Amino acid sequence: MQLEKELASELWRVRWEDLQPSSLERHLRNAGSRLTLSGMRDVQNEHLTRFVGACTDPPNICILTEYCPRGSLQDILENESITLDWMFRYSLTNDIVKGMLFLHNGAICSHGNLKSSNCVVDGRFVLKITDYGLESFRDPEPDQGHILYAKKLWTAPELLRMATPPARGSQAGDVYSFGIILQEIALRSGVFHVEGLDLSPKEIIERVTRGEQPPFRPSLALQSHLEELGQLMQRCWAEDPQERPPFQQIRLMLRKFNRENSSNILDNLLSRMEQYANNLEELVEERTQAYLEEKRKAEALLYQILPHSVAEQLKRGETVQAEAFDSVTIYFSDIVGFTALSAESTPMQVVTLLNDLYTCFDAVIDNFDVYKVETIGDAYMVVSGLPVRNGKLHAREVARMALALLDAVRSFRIRHRPQEQLRLRIGIHTGPVCAGVVGLKMPRYCLFGDTVNTASRMESNGEALKIHLSSETRAVLEEFGGFELELRGDVEMKGKGKVRTYWLLGERGSSTRG
Repeated sequence: MQLEKELASELWRVRWEDLQPSSLERHLRNAGSRLTLSGMRDVQNEHLTRFVGACTDPPNICILTEYCPRGSLQDILENESITLDWMFRYSLTNDIVKGMLFLHNGAICSHGNLKSSNCVVDGRFVLKITDYGLESFRDPEPDQGHILYAKKLWTAPELLRMATPPARGSQAGDVYSFGIILQEIALRSGVFHVEGLDLSPKEIIERVTRGEQPPFRPSLALQSHLEELGQLMQRCWAEDPQERPPFQQIRLMLRKFNRENSSNILDNLLSRMEQYANNLEELVEERTQAYLEEKRKAEALLYQILPHSVAEQLKRGETVQAEAFDSVTIYFSDIVGFTALSAESTPMQVVTLLNDLYTCFDAVIDNFDVYKVETIGDAYMVVSGLPVRNGKLHAREVARMALALLDAVRSFRIRHRPQEQLRLRIGIHTGPVCAGVVGLKMPRYCLFGDTVNTASRMESNGEALKIHLSSETRAVLEEFGGFELELRGDVEMKGKGKVRTYWLLGERGSSTRG
């Protein structure tokens, strides 16, 4: 009934990793184990995790204990983003000492498996010791393996030398384990850190068990802090168990070391919370900056795929409606003989060629009020006059861009055929179009209308290294003046019949000529 009342008044968060499964159902059949479970319910201390209950029905045998959301002491020490000042470290150390004092003075007598991963921190920044008692639930450990040796790094040498050590260890063994944890807290360099040596857990255990002279132990934490702390560690991991101080004496020594920071419980708790809050602020700032950087990259990519105004609409969650434009100028180009060139080149050479060419083109078109619609193979499509209308300037912008691209391609060199000249063929047409975003997973900004088809026909009926214009584009350019145009004549085009077209030769006053 008492357990039911406690469960009714507490909110417990349970995760699967908090459940400790066991296959030792034979231990649960005797009255002694049932007495152990009953006694665990009476173990109540602020620095011990509360035992909630156990499931003893095979095969789902497990132990359920209090959940501590801050994680284990080992996790906190290994997390470099969490700053721990000495007052915080002393506070955590004192919590361990208080919990062990309670265990040693109670019915359980000793822990037997004390280590930093069995010290957990709750939501109020209080350290609690777990995995005490209920040793009958533990599976027999295998005789070898990296994990086994890593688990024994906190074990006292006299226990390592026993063929069958006591299940609950010894009080002196717990003090040794505390000394190893104390070095973890002081240095934050991992368990059993030895300066200048990179040893495996197995090598460390073998040297500790061997009983070297002097005994093989971790590096001392003398550094820039209290020398007394290093002396306490040495006493805790002394080779002779009788020389190790009991936790009552350790508690007095820690009080003496940290007299200037003892103050009161409230100040200590406030300091813990303030430091944790500062750590959270730093983490939030780091994550925010990382998020903003990724957001900037994503937006930059979006602006490359879609026009800026369209991208902004999509970011706001708005539906992009198709829009009609009365007059725009469309540019098409491709490479004459590209199919033959591809057949004589490796796929990687073709990819390199197109990447070099379009990188060159992209750098050129950045200087003009145009928007690159797409590239398909060797085809390159550009438009001006949308999505932002620019009056009749679109014809002039595309004409100047075409002249600049033609000039750039004359100096362009193919890496695997440096002596060969790329032959670019360009077609331009002016007219009305409808534009809109098509698709959801990979949205594309597409143009629709006869103007697109006509511009494509102008390109396919053109000639290498020449700019082929329609009468509509020529009429707009004539309004600006300054462009050198030449009548080509009537050209038979598929679906259009005979169409009068022109060559764009250049712009007067400019060094660029078609």
